[in-house]
Amino acid sequence: MARLLMPKATAVWLVENTALSFEQIAEFCSLHPLEVQGIADGEVAIGIVGLDPVANGQVTMDEIERAQKDPTLHLKLLRQNIPQPLPRTKGPRYTPVSKRQDKPDAVAWLVRHHPELGDAAIARLIGTTKSTIAAVRDRTHWNSSNLKPRDPVLLGLCTQTDLNAAVARARKALGKPPEGDTPPAPVPETPAEPTTETKDRSMLGGFDIAAFMQKSGGSSGS
Repeated sequence: MARLLMPKATAVWLVENTALSFEQIAEFCSLHPLEVQGIADGEVAIGIVGLDPVANGQVTMDEIERAQKDPTLHLKLLRQNIPQPLPRTKGPRYTPVSKRQDKPDAVAWLVRHHPELGDAAIARLIGTTKSTIAAVRDRTHWNSSNLKPRDPVLLGLCTQTDLNAAVARARKALGKPPEGDTPPAPVPETPAEPTTETKDRSMLGGFDIAAFMQKSGGSSGS
């Protein structure tokens, strides 16, 4: 949808150079009629230089003259062939210059704590290059002796949400469960406590005391 450029400056010009009603100017400039009246009274838009919408190709003089003859008509804004800004394509994450020196430390932290992340995933996550990642992995980085693994979230190079999502994608690609979903290791069964009878049998080498006493009683009675 076409929009008027510099509406207040345009309203100033229309108030000063045309006989359009306040309502017509307000509708064309997307202002309130009282605001246009304030411009005419010198109470609003003080110091703003009027902008000619005809010279800018936003409306024709014929359209203005037609509307001046009929206060019920609305000015029609011309469609301008001004190229619209293109949507920003996804690319490397921008990092302030002050934080770029922290990237090797972040790479070292990710390599140590999240080995499932590939070079491409790390590059997208913190906006670094694959050559830097490879140098950190191989310990061939020019500053390798001074690298200190540091969390990229704390360094402000990525958000915790982005990090969690990258790790989840990497683990899924490797067929691993998400972090925190690893099933617990089975607990070995504890052998049951032996009963008193079992202890007695084990102490007597399996000798049945009850049977012996019964047999002894029968023998003494005979």
